[in-house]
Amino acid sequence: MPRILIVDDQRGVRALLQLAFQEEGYQVATAVNGREALRQVERWQPDVVVMDVRMPVMGGLEALPRIKAIAPRTAVIIMSAYFDGMAVAEVWRLGATDFIYKPFDLDELKAKVKVALPGEEPAGRKAAQ
Repeated sequence: MPRILIVDDQRGVRALLQLAFQEEGYQVATAVNGREALRQVERWQPDVVVMDVRMPVMGGLEALPRIKAIAPRTAVIIMSAYFDGMAVAEVWRLGATDFIYKPFDLDELKAKVKVALPGEEPAGRKAAQ
């Protein structure tokens, strides 16, 4: 069963995504910031991390390269309401698998997670090539 880690400082977002992905049959864990996400990745080795950019303690851009150093095969999908084109390019450079703007369409995010699972080619990379 695929494992997904949801990282967001907003409790409502974490709860929504946890429920949505559990209903799809995934094992789901959550974290409130990048530092907690790093501990979860080390301990739990998720297949996919869905992570916000702006969070207290450690944001997604700081956590992203650290997650990829710990677990290079873990896919990381970044979420943000605040990004422009240059910032999105930075997310790719840091090793993200995909990106989605907030507020997101839940079906679109589910599709991105499905594609990011091992054995699938990430949708964002296909579009970028």
